[in-house]
Amino acid sequence: MSKEEFASLPFHKKISTLYTEGTFVVGIRYYKHKVNLYLLESEYVEVFYNHKQDKIDKIDFLPRDHTRMKFYLDQIKLD
Repeated sequence: MSKEEFASLPFHKKISTLYTEGTFVVGIRYYKHKVNLYLLESEYVEVFYNHKQDKIDKIDFLPRDHTRMKFYLDQIKLD
């Protein structure tokens, strides 16, 4: 599945695709969210879960040069 195809999916299909086709990598705390990082084919995807509101606020690709990458690199080694 291409990035464009994934991005065009409805929210509930993105969730389903990540859980069935993606690989969970690690979870971090980031401000008011618990952010779960998934590997979907060769792309990293973040799921922003707001625990106070008990809902997912955002699902988006993580660019490898994003500053948030350092939070993941503290816990694991990413290629």
